Amino acid sequence: MDKVAIIGVGQTRYERGNTKSFAELVYEVTRKALDDAGLELDNIDNVVTTTNDFYDGRTIACMAVAEASGSYGRDATNVEGDGTLSAFYGLMRTLSGVYDATIVTTHCKMSEGNPRKLFNQAFDPIYDRILGMDAISSSALQARAYMDRYGVTEEQCAMVSVKNHANARNNPYAHVALEITIDDVMKSPMLAEPIKRLDISPISDGACAIILATEERARKSAKKPVWVRGVAHCTDAYRLGERDLTYSAALETAAKKAYKMAGIRNPFKQIDVAEVYDAFSYMELMWYEGLGFCDRGKGGKLVESGKTQMGGELPVNPSGGVLSAHPVQVAGLARIAEAVLQLRGEAGGRQVPGAKTALAHGITGICGQTHCVWVLSNEEA
Repeated sequence: MDKVAIIGVGQTRYERGNTKSFAELVYEVTRKALDDAGLELDNIDNVVTTTNDFYDGRTIACMAVAEASGSYGRDATNVEGDGTLSAFYGLMRTLSGVYDATIVTTHCKMSEGNPRKLFNQAFDPIYDRILGMDAISSSALQARAYMDRYGVTEEQCAMVSVKNHANARNNPYAHVALEITIDDVMKSPMLAEPIKRLDISPISDGACAIILATEERARKSAKKPVWVRGVAHCTDAYRLGERDLTYSAALETAAKKAYKMAGIRNPFKQIDVAEVYDAFSYMELMWYEGLGFCDRGKGGKLVESGKTQMGGELPVNPSGGVLSAHPVQVAGLARIAEAVLQLRGEAGGRQVPGAKTALAHGITGICGQTHCVWVLSNEEA
């Protein structure tokens, strides 16, 4: 495909109870991304926003952030899903040849709503919604099925929480940064067996923006471009009973397509750093497998080996991941932003030395129904 690069990123600090409005949050990251790229709004000719009427508590929610995203006087569209999917749409519009530079914005103020009631609305209204299903209870079903099938232990899941919360201490944007042990995780309150309080991500507010540009525009950016080498997404069946919850066929499909596009044959060896969407600790282990970092059922052994730690062969979530900050819809785009910082060598205390190729991953839907995988590089193809 034609070359497209990410030339600007901006994030807020993620926290609970942010007092800024949607527009104020989005304006902050839009301005940061423009400054990062060395651009002014006049240089942007396409805008993609990410909103959800349920999460924002209003109809046509994109109207609340349209002007703050810079949409006045230029083409603008909205995506109702994870930020990685918004970026995917922005990439397609940039590749169309009509637009030179696209800004993608995402925001979330989940603390103003009731996440359990909101997520319950995602379930089938006839058979599942009346059961009171939500993100935690449905993920507990998936976690138990996965762990029972492959012999993954609660302690191995706890290792993910320990690792990522420790990494978050080096991330100024992180919401929750903790120094905890496996024992701390195991003794934290049980929410829905086998998921405990320290196995889950927090309710976070915040925003993120990135700027995508054609090759010609990218070469004029203030900083070295980060090139999009491969990207793909895939969606699994809607109802939980219609798919095997112990592995992700959608992630395997998306990853293989993105790798083929990027020329990746051995992802564990060829990817230097990965940012994956770990809404729950067990998910990171499952996503290792779906991303081809290890065989099915071996995610627990992989984290146990220490190879995904900082300093390991393939550091995963050096930012602290979603376990340390979970602004819904924003979290996937934040994974892309963090990957860009890694490839620029601008990740500070969470920097992976010499990173040249990075993976960013986002999900949306019940138990990871939809997956989107990005392969980025600071080297041109």
